[in-house]
Formats: sequence, C-alpha cells, structure tokens
Amino acid sequence: MKSLAELAKIREEALKRVDLRTDRKGTRIVVGMATCGISAGARPVLTALLDEAQKRGLKEVEITQTGCIGVCRLEPIVEVYSEGQEKVTYVEMTEEKARRVIAEHIVNGNVVTEYTIGAADK
Repeated sequence: MKSLAELAKIREEALKRVDLRTDRKGTRIVVGMATCGISAGARPVLTALLDEAQKRGLKEVEITQTGCIGVCRLEPIVEVYSEGQEKVTYVEMTEEKARRVIAEHIVNGNVVTEYTIGAADK
C-alpha cells in the first residue's frame, strides 16, 4: 500500500464483500443456526440445502448461516432472498422440505407456500 487512494480502494472492496443488505445477483439462502435452530434440526437442513444446490450445479445461489432469526418455536427457519423479490421465510424445515424448496422455489421459481411462515400461523 503506497497511497491513501489505494487504502480507500481496499476499504471499498472489503465493504462490498461484507455488505449483505445490498441487492445482489442470484439468490441467497440463510439458515438460522443459533442454539434454538441447531437443537430443532437446522444442521441437517443446511447440509441438505448445500448438497442439493451442489448436485444441481446452482452457481447463482449462496447458502449461508446466521444466528437467531427470532421465532424459536418455528425453527428450523430458512430465509430465501431473491433478486427483485420479497424475502420468503420457510419454517419447521426438514431435510426433505429443504430439498423440495431447492427443486420448486430455487430452480422452478415457485414458492412452496405450505412451508412458509404465513401457512404456519393458520
């Protein structure tokens, strides 16, 4: 690093990598992995999402984990953020449900409404 301008450029690039709130290309899937999520079975759900995305060669899908999403009674929770669309929150997830979400929602663009938070409240 030889100048202040070079330092500013490095800072800008680092901020782009960590800023999760900006619009991104593709889809981001977030799994709640706090103690409540893990005890409810979030780890196998995360593994199923990763496996299914890899099997299907989904390059524009980023699968990450987060802490508590805030509705512990509905864990495991998976949130799907797709470019230009509203967030979809899936609740009480299992490995089988996770694989179906990849197939129907991520690949075919059809939200699996019976797994969403709105369906759980009925």
